[in-house]
Amino acid sequence: MNILVTGGAGFVGSHLCEALVERGDRVVALDNFDPFYPRERKLQNVNQLRDHVRFDLVERDLNVPESLVEVLAGGSFDVVVHLAAKAGIRASMRNPSAYIETNLGGTANLLEAMTRTSCRRLVFGSSSSVYGNNPGRPSREDDRVMPVSVYAMTKKSGEELCRVYSATQDFSVLCLRFFTVYGPRQRPEMAIHKFTRLLLNNEPIPLFGDGSMRRDYTYVDDITRGITSGIDFVTQHSGFDVVNLGSGMPPVTLNELVARLGWLSKLEPNVEYCPAPGGDVDSTCADINKAGGLLGYHPRVDLSEGLGRFLEWYRALAAGGAASYGHRAKFDTATKAS
Repeated sequence: MNILVTGGAGFVGSHLCEALVERGDRVVALDNFDPFYPRERKLQNVNQLRDHVRFDLVERDLNVPESLVEVLAGGSFDVVVHLAAKAGIRASMRNPSAYIETNLGGTANLLEAMTRTSCRRLVFGSSSSVYGNNPGRPSREDDRVMPVSVYAMTKKSGEELCRVYSATQDFSVLCLRFFTVYGPRQRPEMAIHKFTRLLLNNEPIPLFGDGSMRRDYTYVDDITRGITSGIDFVTQHSGFDVVNLGSGMPPVTLNELVARLGWLSKLEPNVEYCPAPGGDVDSTCADINKAGGLLGYHPRVDLSEGLGRFLEWYRALAAGGAASYGHRAKFDTATKAS
């Protein structure tokens, strides 16, 4: 298949592009290299792919509609995977207009560009944050959603835009709600990356509240397998649907997360508790029964194994091993003609 991945040079996007190329798909990664974190870091994410015959990287912005039409018209794409978005719950509360413009306006631009080309199949990267403070039990796709941050609101609104285009433009759409993805190449400000950096540097680790905030930490390879199954799903089914992608395990508190990192690294964490910011939820936990039934989704990597893999990657990176960004790549050595 020919597949367009927006946000393809990012954390999840780069892993997905590798997996798709490895299985034989042709992939175009679209990214605007938002300065939320360094451009060079994103280029390293896709470094091992950039010379492959089945991969192209294009720099485009979702907020420039005509450039999206140009890319879509020239690609004969079978499916679009839309992962591009401004990330960060707390940052969205400081700059709401930018998040609304990119995450909601950019999604509208992409959907409209798709109507002007032949592609009508979309996998949309949504977020567990749309559920808000769901009381107690694992979140199901038919639960009431109550976003408590601007970021979460833009993700839920993006889902609704997709629903509209499915109903009015005959799009086949699958929205995937990701639950706290982690692993190699994770963004530097995210908890596991930040805690690991501070732990290995013997610096204090700030924990919000009393450390009892819980998250459903899901390893990036499991998320990638879920997205790949979602791509196959939208090529075989019409209409609109929403599916959770989580770990399938009970959520883990921040205190337990830091303790596991300390045990795996054989270091003693220095924890400092601080007030919880607005916009964060108390707990996330996915009911993944629907994903198992529709997509054959069954997570394989538990938290201890995933944290061990992340520590190995981070240590290689800290030692100057930039090549470790491409540690997953298993595709053949075919390269573009010069």
